[in-house]
Amino acid sequence: MPDVNEFGQQVGAVVPDWEPRPFPEPVALPGRYVRVEPLTSARYADLFASTCGPDDGGLWTYRPVPRPTSLATLWMHLAALLETPDWVTYALIPLEGPGAGKAAGIASYMRIEPGHGQVEVAGVLFGQALQRTRGATEAIHLLMRHAFDDLGYRRFEWKCDSLNEPSRRAARRLGFVEEGRFRNHMVTQGRNRDTDWFSVIDSEWPAVRTAHEQWLAADNFDAEGRQQRSLGDFFDI
Repeated sequence: MPDVNEFGQQVGAVVPDWEPRPFPEPVALPGRYVRVEPLTSARYADLFASTCGPDDGGLWTYRPVPRPTSLATLWMHLAALLETPDWVTYALIPLEGPGAGKAAGIASYMRIEPGHGQVEVAGVLFGQALQRTRGATEAIHLLMRHAFDDLGYRRFEWKCDSLNEPSRRAARRLGFVEEGRFRNHMVTQGRNRDTDWFSVIDSEWPAVRTAHEQWLAADNFDAEGRQQRSLGDFFDI
């Protein structure tokens, strides 16, 4: 229930001992199946090979720019991300499979508001070798865990084009709560974008973290890496 102030108005609950949270520093986040590390130009060639091939155009449909067709074009796109104020961008390095050790995706922290304890994961790009793998799930889990457990943030956001159904499914699968749609929110590659908002807040995080950890446990996969139980099963416990 809301509190009531001395003027008879409803107000939000007090956040005990609240202080602004630290700004995320670019640190490595090692996992079992993937390594999340600060993006540097040393990973650009890997990313060009894993996300910019002739069959990768669909990976870029909902991004600000179409598929780069040269390493130089991708270089400029990624360099711009690194130069964007208040963004922290990471390379995603699978630790298993044929592409082990080479960058196969990126993701950024953006809309970082230490004063309110809010951060968004944005610009998520998984190469085809990383899509639908346990490493892809673990990469987002590591970013969430760092924000909530290490930095003490209260809110972790996920946003996507309302027509990007794979991204919408991914958000729901990972435990995000859908909050609504911002109509005519952006113009992307010359087209209108309505944006769907999702979030996990600090009171929800313990259950989300437990479900992620149970799904990611080694004993949930057979010798070929196939899951025994879906992530949704662990949310239903």
